[in-house]
Amino acid sequence: MRMRVGYANVNRPVRPDYHRCMSDTGGVREVKSAARTVDLLELLAARGDRPARLQELAAELGVPRSSMYALLQTLISRGWVRTDVTGSLYGIGIHALLTGTSYLDSDPRVRAVRPYLDEASEALGETIHMGRLDGTDVAYLATRESHEYLRTILRVGRRLPAHAGALGKALLAERPDGELPEGPYEALTPNSHTSRQSLLADLAEIRSRGWSVDREEGVTGIVGFGFALRYDSPALDAISCSVPVARLTPAHEERIVAVMREIRIKAEATVPAGPGSVHWR
Repeated sequence: MRMRVGYANVNRPVRPDYHRCMSDTGGVREVKSAARTVDLLELLAARGDRPARLQELAAELGVPRSSMYALLQTLISRGWVRTDVTGSLYGIGIHALLTGTSYLDSDPRVRAVRPYLDEASEALGETIHMGRLDGTDVAYLATRESHEYLRTILRVGRRLPAHAGALGKALLAERPDGELPEGPYEALTPNSHTSRQSLLADLAEIRSRGWSVDREEGVTGIVGFGFALRYDSPALDAISCSVPVARLTPAHEERIVAVMREIRIKAEATVPAGPGSVHWR
């Protein structure tokens, strides 16, 4: 697992690595035009609600303005990029959403776990998440929102640095300590781990306990409990329960852990495996 440090924003995808080595493509040289297209889409996605100008994109990716303009126009015609009425601002297009939805619909693990997210949500009345480790981040694949409080910023398709949340810490604890970077790590809240030493100590406790606890490390006012789903080794997916600090009591915490442990067992036993099942890497 390649780990990066220096996260920028919990709502942003990982910034593209514009100079990937050949080993990332299995020894096959990258197709330059394809790599450039992906880099552009990732950059636009990373900007969120901040549209970009032609010059910004060309400078960021080190591409001539004329080449960038031609690429943008091609992607606009295909629905992958959108532009404003003046034609001077660019953002991610609707086809990115459609493709992302297709990813979720085609993933057998997400389909298998969804009913258990519903079960946990009904039993606890809290927000339940499913996420997948992607580099140094966790991508949120499914969410069941609580009706008892305002939603958090963490929705399907959003990302959170793995060191700063219950999902991510549950998954990092499944891996050798040697895979963690030296740090320092970004502090999303005053409670976030910023040093490798403090994170390692927390991961040791998670391994001993069997689940992770995020006490306002990723989002102020929210406590999370994370449980790795071990149908992969090491686990790539995890589920969590998020609770406002004001609603959390010792008794409620005990019930959350009991319910989520049961949900984990059910989910792990249901995920498809064996002949005929596609195992994506």
